[in-house]
Amino acid sequence: MAVKATLPGVYARTRKDGKSVDYRASATFRGKHIALGSYDTEEQAHRAYLCARDILESSRWNLSHYQADAPLLFEKCVTLVNFRDNGLYIPTPIYMRKKYFQYYLSPTLILRFDIDDLFYYSSHKIMQRGGHLFVSDYGSQINILNRYGIPSHAVEGRDYTFYNGDRTDLRYENIRILNRYHGVRHVNDRGFIRYKAVINMHSNYVVGLYDTEHEAAIAYNKAADILNKKGVEKNFNTNYVEDITPSEYADIYSRVYISPKILHM
Repeated sequence: MAVKATLPGVYARTRKDGKSVDYRASATFRGKHIALGSYDTEEQAHRAYLCARDILESSRWNLSHYQADAPLLFEKCVTLVNFRDNGLYIPTPIYMRKKYFQYYLSPTLILRFDIDDLFYYSSHKIMQRGGHLFVSDYGSQINILNRYGIPSHAVEGRDYTFYNGDRTDLRYENIRILNRYHGVRHVNDRGFIRYKAVINMHSNYVVGLYDTEHEAAIAYNKAADILNKKGVEKNFNTNYVEDITPSEYADIYSRVYISPKILHM
């Protein structure tokens, strides 16, 4: 079935069933061909084209002008405004600033990132579910906090905080990591910073209190090994301890204190 679109910025395409047609809208700006989306009618596609031309050709149009009934998706509007203002076409909803960039999840939810992360987020779309932000990478859903060394089980306020209190400000300088390892807690012990290792079996058991984060993480691993050898059938998360050699790990593992409650279970 051959169908030809007659309105500017629109072309028709026969769907795979060979019987129905969808209408694609597109615009060209500064020599770049930009796909705007697929629509059920030619008129809808044409309205999307006119909206795109209005955004690209008028510097007075900004993202605060966006309306929910607009013919273009909000994400596409962000892309067009950024291309118009900054000369860089990015397929994800990013707007460039001088020293950072903004990632628009919605008109009201805007994340801030360092320029160093631009390449990654220009090719990875951020999604939100249950208050968690993640991207799809190699077929898996990856929590974006993992890029800062924050594990998925981490709790804000206990394991990490934001210096300025703004959880949408994801620039590296704004993130303070308190606890990097599973089962490790950052605690104040009579004015001294120490690290508590806690392991969970129906309820939390304190493994011990340690001077360093590495010792606490290794103590957690050792407690998990002890419990598994005693027949506890639980797949404990093992900490991968960075910045130390295998011999240093083995030395700490052999001498680190483990609570008698764990040893005698």
